[in-house]
Amino acid sequence: MSDVVQVSLRGSRKEFFLNSRNLWLTLHDPVIVQSEHGEAIGKVALKGYLVELKRPGNVTREIIRKATEEDLDQEDHNSAREKEAFEHCLERIELRELKMDLREVEVAFSGHRITFYFTAEHRVDFRELVKDLAAQFQTRIELRQIGQRDQAKRLDGCGPCGRAFCCSTWLKSFHPVTLKMAREQQLSLNPTKISGACGRLMCCLAYELAQYRDSAEKLPPMGTELRTGKGVCTVTRTELHQEAVWVRDDEGAEHRIAYADLPPGPYHKCGDCTCGKRPRAADDEPPTDGETPPEDWADPPGH
Repeated sequence: MSDVVQVSLRGSRKEFFLNSRNLWLTLHDPVIVQSEHGEAIGKVALKGYLVELKRPGNVTREIIRKATEEDLDQEDHNSAREKEAFEHCLERIELRELKMDLREVEVAFSGHRITFYFTAEHRVDFRELVKDLAAQFQTRIELRQIGQRDQAKRLDGCGPCGRAFCCSTWLKSFHPVTLKMAREQQLSLNPTKISGACGRLMCCLAYELAQYRDSAEKLPPMGTELRTGKGVCTVTRTELHQEAVWVRDDEGAEHRIAYADLPPGPYHKCGDCTCGKRPRAADDEPPTDGETPPEDWADPPGH
């Protein structure tokens, strides 16, 4: 069975390829690989048992050869051409007054195609722009509209956690992230605190959401009355991350109680539960002082 090697490509992309030719490869060796649109150049990023930890799955594309001096010269030529194409495209966008922001230009390794990546709030009619670029560079032109998340994925960077972006390292696809997820985790809704470098909500808001929901189900909701050593207290707020609640006693003082010290549940807001507590009828008389209240009038456990 051929070895599987992870290769770092353009735009912070990393893909797995078969070393079916049994090439002697070391880390950071430049190689020529089979890509979706022909040959591409990249560098060896991972090999050996580290690739197995990534579980690459079914790999069909191959490493063609090690990059030669001619291949490296071609890559330098393509890089210079990308800078020229970027500047020319910016001029044409400004001249035609198109509402789009050019982000990146990528020249195929063989030079048969130039791809322009841009962002825009709405759909853009760039047919005339394509004609201008094709006339200038005499090759196949592609314009691709990408989102802010895709742009961050291509550029790579460091997140507020101090690690490389998840989208540019291991995250294969983007999942919906909403403000509701931040609220459920009791996070500040300050955009600077919960937004990533792309300007959108951070993808990691979804990672621990299930754990926070489990904690929310275990803890009593706000308004629940609990029997404690300081009498009957009312839950005023919860700490999902620390799994604790704050309660207020009859004197107005607040106390923090950890989940391990709470009375057994289930917990309900009084009046909203189905605990079976019988409402007092009009002809029922309350118990006199010193008498034990009937069982139906007693607060059920956990209230």
